[in-house]
Amino acid sequence: MRIGIDRMAFATTNDYLDLVELAKERGVDPNKFTIGIGQDLQAVVPPTQDIVTLGATAAKKLLTPELEKNISTVIVATESGIDNSKASAIYIKHLLGLSDFTRTVEMKEACYSATAAIQFAKGVVALNPQETVLVIAADIARYGLNTPGEVTQGAGAVAMLISRNPHILTLEDTTVAYFYSIFAMITDRAVYFESAAYSKDIMDFWRPLYATEALVDGKYSTNVYIEFFLQTFTRYQQLTGRELADFAALTFHMPFTKMGKKGLEGLLKDRNDEVAQRLRTQLTASQLFSRQVGNLYTGSLYLSLMSLLQNSDLRAGSRIGLFSYGSGAEGEFYTGILEDGYEHYMNNIQEELKHRHQVSVAEYEKLFSSQLGMNDRDIEFDVTNDPLPFVLKGQKDHQRIYEAK
Repeated sequence: MRIGIDRMAFATTNDYLDLVELAKERGVDPNKFTIGIGQDLQAVVPPTQDIVTLGATAAKKLLTPELEKNISTVIVATESGIDNSKASAIYIKHLLGLSDFTRTVEMKEACYSATAAIQFAKGVVALNPQETVLVIAADIARYGLNTPGEVTQGAGAVAMLISRNPHILTLEDTTVAYFYSIFAMITDRAVYFESAAYSKDIMDFWRPLYATEALVDGKYSTNVYIEFFLQTFTRYQQLTGRELADFAALTFHMPFTKMGKKGLEGLLKDRNDEVAQRLRTQLTASQLFSRQVGNLYTGSLYLSLMSLLQNSDLRAGSRIGLFSYGSGAEGEFYTGILEDGYEHYMNNIQEELKHRHQVSVAEYEKLFSSQLGMNDRDIEFDVTNDPLPFVLKGQKDHQRIYEAK
């Protein structure tokens, strides 16, 4: 049975900041941002948006009444949780009007957890082929105003439907036969997710419960990222015997687009043959949307996948490698095979990005400081000018108030 990503959709805020303008305001050479980091624009978050509204907006783009009937589970992967107890998936399920007979959970492991959610979703579908799992990766990356990490902020959500007979990407697996009982000569079959995962207790990036902005050791985190990619890719090769030539493209988690390039070059080194050139070209295609939105944490890998699929000429049957990374740290490398007509099962991201509104540095700073954050007061936001279909109206009696517009 083929199981994988059936549909994908992306959503971000309506406002963005030009990083050349930010560089000028901060007294920095713009090339440090646009070339050194690899970012051009950055999503700016108004107080009326958070991971719930962005996640629901992304999911709304791919759902139809017919598809909703088969959704048994909603998994939200995030490191921007709004409650230490209640899962954001419950709010999103309610906003979308899904059946109350739906399983809802939230997952966390820095930027990695959307990949774990996909793994778990595949298991659900393998056991219950008639079911579909809605996986949402939603995050808001915050490092603070005028900080070293300011240029790697961003916001958005990627929603995916995991089902049998997928229309976009079939996740590869391997079937292994073994003897269940040597005496009865009964043969059982086990199917496992064809991937290589790797984890170590590392403090390269974290956000304590009392903080709204993350703490990061940037250079150390970059080195750990490259190490984990090489470890997982090497392990994958040992498990499968596959070589680089077997891949049409490799996609990466991209907290900033230069990070993906560092990962790929750590593998290719001085190699410059046809295979290496192809992978570098496809990497560029996968970076385009991230350059215009910024860091999505859990959604970054899957935005890069959508960017690759919408900015390249890959054919059905192509094998794509995906490297997922979350600080702290965990990495995983896995693969999928493109399905025929995959381009028809995603929203047109480039077209949607054209209609955003640019804000000045001063406006960005005001919006950044207007977030609800760790505030215990009753607050009511003006949602009049927010064009997204779901908004955060504020907080009353310690409860967030959402509205479907």
